[in-house]
This record gives sequence, C-alpha cells and structure tokens, in this order.
Amino acid sequence: TGFDGHIDTPGPGPHSLYILKQDEDRSSLPFDEIPEGIDVTIKARNVTVKGPRGELTRNFKHIDMDLKKVGSKFIRVDVWFATRQQLACVRTICSHIDNMFVGVTQGFLYKMRFVYSHFPINVALSGNTVEIRNFLGEKRVRKVELLEGVNYVRSADVKDQIELSGNDIAAVSLTAARIQQATNIRHKDLRKFLDGIYVSEKGPIEIEE
Repeated sequence: TGFDGHIDTPGPGPHSLYILKQDEDRSSLPFDEIPEGIDVTIKARNVTVKGPRGELTRNFKHIDMDLKKVGSKFIRVDVWFATRQQLACVRTICSHIDNMFVGVTQGFLYKMRFVYSHFPINVALSGNTVEIRNFLGEKRVRKVELLEGVNYVRSADVKDQIELSGNDIAAVSLTAARIQQATNIRHKDLRKFLDGIYVSEKGPIEIEE
C-alpha cells in the first residue's frame, strides 16, 4: 500500500530541509529547521514566530494535521491517512512557516513602477491611505488602505516608483495587488492602454553586511 522511502526536495529559502516519508497511514515533512535567533511557539495549530524584526502569528486550523515542535531546532508536520490534495497541504504549510522565518529576520520588499503614456500618475500617502490621482486623466481619486504592518516609501533614486515593505508577506503582497487592481482598465483595448501601477521587483529585503 504505497511508497516506502524518501524524497528530498529543496525548500523555498535558505533555512529549510524537507524529507517526505510515507508509510501506510502517515505522511510527513519532519524537518523544518528553525534558524538561529528565532523563537517559535506552537499551540493548537497556532504558530507564533518571534525574531529581530518583530512577531508573526498564523492560524492553520483549517488543515487537519499534526503540527509540533521537535526539540529546539525543528518543526514536524504530520498528516494521517492523507489524500493527494492533503499531501500538497503539508508542503504548503512548511512554505508558510518558512516565509514567517524570513519575515521576522529580513522582511519582504515589493517595488512598484508607474506606467503611463500621456497622463502622469500621481501617487501620494494620506495617513494610512494610498491615493492615486490623474490616472488616464480621470478626476476620480482611487484610494487603497495600507494593511497593518505594511510600510510605504516613495523611491528617491528611481522616478515613478514606490516601495512596500513589511514582515508579513501576505499583507505586503495583498497591498501591492490592491494598488495594481485599483488601476485596472475597463472597456478599452488592453493592448493599447497599458497605463497602470505594476509590481516590478519583489523578494526578501537584502541584509546589509
């Protein structure tokens, strides 16, 4: 009834080692290594990660699995009697936790560029709201709320660029997506009207040595 052995797969970041072992009733990724300087607490599938940049908490109760800390250096994820879809969730959970490790040590940065052919796009921060003006010459002001923990910076060295940064990759990427979707063009030929605000670069913040 199944596969007996192991499959080595690379992790999404420098901190992960995954080994998939499957017997008749259990599938697990037993090793998600905890980097130095990070404190992890797991209680009832609530994972809290503390690091130099702050603290992140994520709830995984929507997945039926066994999530526990092994010693002080590893996290083990077990799924029992798993289907193919549930097996995919095991690796996904490890990727989420790995992103939390990167978030509390380096943080995530998304860079967005303004694209326009005639009408310059004006973007400004008002309190906690990003305001987009003069898009396609329209008078309407488009407003996007910054999610909690997301920082907005207008690039000083690059023209028509903004930078979104934070510890939570979900909050940073969702804010970038909302800004991009606020400038979606409707009822026009999208091959001709390419104006908008687009993500040009994304990834962990580089650590200055």
